[in-house]
Amino acid sequence: MRTKAREVTFQLVFASLFEGADGGMKNALAKKEKLTPDDISYVDGVLSLIKEHSTTLTHIIDERSVAFPESRLFPADKSALLIALAEILYMPSVPKAVSVNEAANIVARYSSPKSASFVSGILSQIDKG
Repeated sequence: MRTKAREVTFQLVFASLFEGADGGMKNALAKKEKLTPDDISYVDGVLSLIKEHSTTLTHIIDERSVAFPESRLFPADKSALLIALAEILYMPSVPKAVSVNEAANIVARYSSPKSASFVSGILSQIDKG
């Protein structure tokens, strides 16, 4: 399971929305969470996809989030959405249901009480097809 790797990825994306996350932070989190080399590869891959496709991912969030533009989302919600969208759109080996469920679980832990259903609702609209 990649739950710990997703949580580390979440923390790095979240930090990047404010000050930026550096390699030292990633290494410290990976060590703390005892990530495997495969987990670290996953973290690096998702971070790279988010960086490479940030304009597209942000546009999708804006399109799907009718009530709130991307710029007004809670940073935790935006971070989880970016990770899940990167998985759904660019990582076919990750089942969509897993991406949606993990994003909802992360925001349930780190954001507001209503965020899990909000994030799930946005992600459930996304169809790779």
